[in-house]
Amino acid sequence: MKTLTEAALYVLLILCFCSHSESATALDLLHNTAVSWKGTLPCGQWDCECAFSRQRGCCCVIKQLSELEEATFIRLIGVWEGLSRLNSQIEEVTAGCQIAFTAAMLPMTACFGPFTSNVSVSYQSVSLNQGNGYNPALGTFTAPHAGLYCFTFTAYSKVGNVDRLYQKLQLMKDGQLIASSWEDNRVDSEDSSTQTVLLQLRQGSQVYVELLSGRQLCGDTQSYNTFSGYLVYPFTEE
Repeated sequence: MKTLTEAALYVLLILCFCSHSESATALDLLHNTAVSWKGTLPCGQWDCECAFSRQRGCCCVIKQLSELEEATFIRLIGVWEGLSRLNSQIEEVTAGCQIAFTAAMLPMTACFGPFTSNVSVSYQSVSLNQGNGYNPALGTFTAPHAGLYCFTFTAYSKVGNVDRLYQKLQLMKDGQLIASSWEDNRVDSEDSSTQTVLLQLRQGSQVYVELLSGRQLCGDTQSYNTFSGYLVYPFTEE
């Protein structure tokens, strides 16, 4: 019964504080009930005259609310500091990791090759070189940062009056053959192909495209022979 009475007192107090249309009779009844209450008030002792005059400073939970507000503010500061530290760590890990390049061979009406040995292809028309990893003079990409990279190269040749289309390009990583594209027939006088690969590179690893000995690329007047790559995501070397 005492619990029910306390609950009823709570409800009446809430209605009193939150409603703007209660009657004077109900307010008087609530006031008299609170004053005549013999037990411990639900939220401790308060000045009933002050409370019923609607002065916010007399609210029975003002202290608890202030403590909750202070605790919440302190936690928000902690969350903000944690986010700031995390952002700094992300920036440290990804610093200098905006790496991408694309380049093409200069237009030519003649042929590149054939040579008596494998020759690195120099893609000198550079349209993008973020991170400065690509060297157009050598046609070589040197990884500025360890990570997973994507590389694409296109082999195009138009032999015209020559009766044999004879080309072969291969993608190399630190001297190791990774992928190749070739054509050897007397039917087509013009053809192209594209290769795309994913490679895990250490910092300083080199990737380039070379023309195989005895092969040639001809008649590329539109710079269709291209070489490009970009960092998919970095990782820390162990």
